[in-house]
Amino acid sequence: MNSSNLLARNARKYPMSEAVVSLGKRTSFGELDLLVNKFSNALLNQGLQKGDRIVLFIPNVLEFVISYFAVQRIGAIVVPINAKFSLREVEFVMIHSEARCIITHDMLFPNVSSLHLGEIKIKTGSAANSWLSMEELLEKAVDTVIPCHLSEDDLSTILYTSGTTGDPKGVLFSYRNILTVANMIAVEMEVKPESRMLLMMPLSHSAPLHLFLMAAFIVGCTSVLTPTFTPDLLIDSVIHERTTHFFGAPVAYLVTAQNPRLIEADLSSMKWWVYGGAPLSKNEVLMIAEKFKTDRLVSVYGLTEAGPSGSLLLADEHPHKAGSIGRRAPLGTELRIVDEEGRDVRNGEIGEIVLYGEGNMQGYYKNEKATSAAFIDGWLRTGDLARMDGEGYLWIVDRKKDVIISGGITIYPKEIEEMLLQFNGIAEAAVIGIPHPEWGETIKAVFSGHSNIDIEKLKGYLSKNLAGYKVPRILEQLNSLPRNASGKILKQQLKGGVLNESIS
Repeated sequence: MNSSNLLARNARKYPMSEAVVSLGKRTSFGELDLLVNKFSNALLNQGLQKGDRIVLFIPNVLEFVISYFAVQRIGAIVVPINAKFSLREVEFVMIHSEARCIITHDMLFPNVSSLHLGEIKIKTGSAANSWLSMEELLEKAVDTVIPCHLSEDDLSTILYTSGTTGDPKGVLFSYRNILTVANMIAVEMEVKPESRMLLMMPLSHSAPLHLFLMAAFIVGCTSVLTPTFTPDLLIDSVIHERTTHFFGAPVAYLVTAQNPRLIEADLSSMKWWVYGGAPLSKNEVLMIAEKFKTDRLVSVYGLTEAGPSGSLLLADEHPHKAGSIGRRAPLGTELRIVDEEGRDVRNGEIGEIVLYGEGNMQGYYKNEKATSAAFIDGWLRTGDLARMDGEGYLWIVDRKKDVIISGGITIYPKEIEEMLLQFNGIAEAAVIGIPHPEWGETIKAVFSGHSNIDIEKLKGYLSKNLAGYKVPRILEQLNSLPRNASGKILKQQLKGGVLNESIS
């Protein structure tokens, strides 16, 4: 099986059923398969072929879905990239992936109109300079069925990581990797033909694309796409489209929880509110559940390199274990906590989470050294440090690369960050280690707030709630913290000097 054949199967089984809802347009599985056949023929007419890399620089709209399946139908490798990427970042991916073609949307065309890379450049709307028109290509193309004979072991996709510590790495997946994690979500989260998947997070990211869009195509349910996210758009989409499943980054839930419309909004169609991609504290989880009036909040932990897959904290576990990432790996995945030599640690001890399963990547594209370093005895290293409590629940302690060693003592920034976020007025926080001539490293806390924070009061609060060696020696307030396109705080940039203006 491959992704293209999933669509073709749904077109035969459910030709009149809604496949995609996007910008007010409703497209059935039969119509979508026809469009994919035409665009596949158009790509072949341009000389593209099996194995070519084709970049998709498209937001969450119908054209993304058409392009995604058309690229795979001709056996090419799809390279979806974040709609927020700058021209420099797009150029990096084009060069690194050796892409022959880029497809973009009019919404994003101004960002790449000056791009000179790529033999073939396609955009929605009218043709422009060296850019071909997707609509014109579709009008001229035949709808001849293109059989796709790719196996599950053929290469499918390259996703580029967020690059919090440098240039992003290309994560290479086979169809087996993707279908494994998509089947996992379909089973674990009860995705059925009558389900309606709300996709607002970028389809260039592994969880929205591989878990939720592909799960929708495995079972033949409807995908509701929006090109951006706002709290009002989330609320309106659930109300008007009666969606059943939503995956969002924690920030999507946190900002929507402040929207007064939630008090009256009818969100009763929702069966699965799923969050993942960054940590949420116990207090934040409980607040979100209260504001959304739901007991159907589910946490998924994982990383792009694992498909993604990792662990689950189910809805009925949240009341007593909110903040944990759960106590089991989902279908098709195994999880352990190990020491530096790969040996299992005892309950309560801190070690690194490692994962095993058919969702794990083939490797980093053109980076054998990084690929080798990512695995230990066939298990994928996550870089996340965690401990297991007496009931078997896993608690993330910190990122391995973020741990601070000061005077020979190991300090986990996440604990300090969670304490900072409980201080009135602080909206976001990051704790980093900076060089110190005697201790090796000392602790610096950088944060932003809704107003100027009284530093002396903050120091007193931290001293009261943390051991002395954990209290940051340097405290700095900024207008905002630097984040990458995935919304993750760029600690490397903080360590190298933040560009944002300090306000304290």
